Amino acid sequence: MTDALFLFDPQVDDVPVNSDELHTGWKLTLPAHIKRHAVQAMRLKAGDSLQLSDGRGLRIRAVMADPEAGLAEVIEVGREPAPQTRLALIQALAKTGHDEQAIDMATQIGVDEVVPWQADRSIAKWKAGRTDKKWGAVLDAATEQSRRAFRPELGECVSSKQIVAICRRACVHGDLVVVLHQDATDTWAGVEEKVGRLIDRTLEDGRPRTVSVVVGPEGGISEQEVADFTAAGAVSCVLGRNILRAATAGPVALSLLSRTLGRYE
Repeated sequence: MTDALFLFDPQVDDVPVNSDELHTGWKLTLPAHIKRHAVQAMRLKAGDSLQLSDGRGLRIRAVMADPEAGLAEVIEVGREPAPQTRLALIQALAKTGHDEQAIDMATQIGVDEVVPWQADRSIAKWKAGRTDKKWGAVLDAATEQSRRAFRPELGECVSSKQIVAICRRACVHGDLVVVLHQDATDTWAGVEEKVGRLIDRTLEDGRPRTVSVVVGPEGGISEQEVADFTAAGAVSCVLGRNILRAATAGPVALSLLSRTLGRYE
C-alpha cells in the first residue's frame, strides 16, 4: 500500500522546506493537524511510513518515530520537477456539487491549475470566503488521496469576458484553450494534433506551455460564449457522441490529454 501523504503549508506550519535544514535522519515534529489525522484517524504507529508535501513539488518520506509526541524521522527528501506542459481546467460553477466533483477527479488525474468560471448559464454563484474555501478543501483532499507532490493552483473566479482575455493571451504565448461544446463540428482527434504540435514547440524552445480545457455548466455554454472564445483563438470541439455531465466532461478530456502528453507512460 502506498504511504499516506499529508499536505502542510510552509507559511503556517513549522516544517522546514530548505534542503540544508531538512535531511535524512532529522526528527520532524508533525504539525498538529497532521498528527491528529495520522495518529487518531489513520492509527499510524511507530515504524509506519508516511509522506509529507508542501504541494509545490517537495516530497518528504518519513517513518513515525514517536506517535504520542508527533515525531517522525526523515528517510528521504526530494523535489519533483514541474511539468513542461501544464494542464488547466476552467470549470463553470454548477449546482448540486457537480463542479466540486469535477475538480476532485481532475486533481486525481493530474490537473495543474483549476479556474472557477461564473458562466452565463451558471445557476450556482461564487461566494468569496466560502466557495473558495470549499474548492480549496476539495483540492487538498484529492491531492493527498492521489499522493501528489503538486497541489493544483486555484485561480480567481473569472467571468466570460476574462476567459476571452485568457484565450487571447494563450495565442500570444503559444498555449492552447480547448472549449468542450456539444454542437461543435471539430473532433478530439484534431485537438490531439494541435497538442502534438504544441509539445514539439516546447521541446524545441524549452518554454513551458499550458493546455486549458473549458467546461460549461449543466445548461451548457451559450452560443455567444463559444463564439467569443473561438474568435479570441480558442478551439471548440465535441468530445465523442455522448453528452457528458459538467462533473465528467473535464476529467475525461484531461485524461485524454494526459495520455497524449505521455503522463501515463
